[in-house]
Amino acid sequence: MSPAAREPAAHPVDRARLTQHAPLAPPVHRYAAAERHTSLVRHYWVPVWDIPPGQCVTEQVLQYPTCLVVVSDTYSRFYGVVPGRSQVELSGQGWAVGVALQPGAGMVMSGRTDLSDLLGTHIDVETLPAMARVVTSVRAAMTPDPASPASHARAIAVLEGELDALPAVSAEGREVTGWVSVVESDPEIRTVTELCELTGTSERRLQRVLRRYLGLTPKWLIQRRRLHEATDRLKQGATNGGLAELAVELGYTDQAHFTRDFHRVTGYTPGAFATTYGAAHL
Repeated sequence: MSPAAREPAAHPVDRARLTQHAPLAPPVHRYAAAERHTSLVRHYWVPVWDIPPGQCVTEQVLQYPTCLVVVSDTYSRFYGVVPGRSQVELSGQGWAVGVALQPGAGMVMSGRTDLSDLLGTHIDVETLPAMARVVTSVRAAMTPDPASPASHARAIAVLEGELDALPAVSAEGREVTGWVSVVESDPEIRTVTELCELTGTSERRLQRVLRRYLGLTPKWLIQRRRLHEATDRLKQGATNGGLAELAVELGYTDQAHFTRDFHRVTGYTPGAFATTYGAAHL
C-alpha cells in the first residue's frame, strides 16, 4: 500500500503541536508507517507552507520522546529529543518530510550506542551512513509539487528504501518503545514507582536505559504525557470545569503546581495558552 493511500497516522489531534490552531499555521499531512517498519517508525509527517510576503509563522512543539529525521528544501537533520519547547520560524514557501522514529529506534538510525549527547540538538542527516544518500532523492521527489500526496508518497518511498536496509531494533530498543507506550497510553501513571511496577523494571534500570536511548528520565516521560494531555484539552476548549479541575484530572496536587509546570515548559500559563491557541478563541 502506498503512503498516500494509508490510513492517517495516530493522534488525529496533534497534542505535540502547540500552534496547531494559530493563524496561518500550515497544514501537516501525516502518514502511517508501513507494517514492516512499525518497530522503527511511528509516523511520517509532511508540512507544506506558503506564508504571505512580509509575514512569518512560529511553529511551537512539545516533542514526543522520539528522535526525528527531517529533510526539507533547505536542510536535512537528525534530531535528538528536545526536552523543552522547540520552535521554528516559517516564511515564504517551503516544505519538509519528517520521520518520527519509535523511541527505541534512534540508535539503529544513527548508528550510535548512546544518544544522550544529542538531547536538545541535531546533526546533519548526511553524516549518518544509513541516510547519506536520501537527501537528494527526497528533494527530487518533492520539488515538482510539494503539496501533492503523490509527491509525499514518492519521498516516503525513498526513505522506506533506506529503512529496509537497516538492522532490526534490538530487544532492549523494543523494550524502550514499550515503556514509552505504557506511559502514553495510561493516564493513571503518576509516579515512576507506578511505572516500575507496571513494567516489572527497576527504577535504576529505567533511568540508565532511557538516558542512553533518549537522554531522558522516567519522570520526564510522565510529565510530558501530562502536558500533551493538557495542551490537547486547552486547544479543544474542554475546560468547562475550570483550570483547577483540569489540574486534578491531570494528577497535579493543585492548580498552582500545574500552572508552574505548564509555564516552565511551554512558556505560557494554561489560561494564556487557551486564550491564544484554543480553538474557541481563533
